[in-house]
Amino acid sequence: IFMVLSLLSIVYGALRCNILAIKIKYDDYNVRVKPAAYLCIFMWRSFEIATRVTVLVLFGSVLQIWVFVVVLLNFLGFFFYPWILFWLSKSPFPENIEKELSRLGTTIVLCLLTFLYAGINMFCWSAAQVELSDPDLISKSQNWYRMTVYYIVRLMENAFLLLMWYIYRTDFYLYVCAPMLFLQLLIGYCMGIFFMLVFYQFCHPCKKLFSSSITEAL
Repeated sequence: IFMVLSLLSIVYGALRCNILAIKIKYDDYNVRVKPAAYLCIFMWRSFEIATRVTVLVLFGSVLQIWVFVVVLLNFLGFFFYPWILFWLSKSPFPENIEKELSRLGTTIVLCLLTFLYAGINMFCWSAAQVELSDPDLISKSQNWYRMTVYYIVRLMENAFLLLMWYIYRTDFYLYVCAPMLFLQLLIGYCMGIFFMLVFYQFCHPCKKLFSSSITEAL
């Protein structure tokens, strides 16, 4: 019961972040989110987060040490990704976050922001993409390429982790139909991707402002 309540709480938080990110990106427009959009986001985040957490738990139950390696690599990759893009853009260091902050204080704030960004992206696609070269620190463009790469790599990673669990599973899972669970989790993650595609293709409140639809980008 507590696990279900925790999942619902996290999914609700992800849903609110999605809506907030849309309103920030399109603050010049009157954004009206329809019930169908809420439903798509809820289903998208539910499948995405639940399957991701389950995959990590199953993998960690048989390969305890390696799960820390997987989590650490994921976290460090997403933590340094915005900084790498910032350095490649050769943009000036952000100074407009808070006038009273020193350069060290600004650096700490940006590190905390990328820390949060990395933590979210370990489990689901972040609603707001951090862009340190932007004055608002949030990317205003809709990058289909980055999203596509994220979900392809994440699906392959989940499949690999499940395969490792299947190979090294212990007698604890003797009464669990491992092939069926393997298939259900992969299908569950694909269902999350499906609802995400439906949301951006049909239910996004600002889809008319996109330069291209997600199906055209794919």
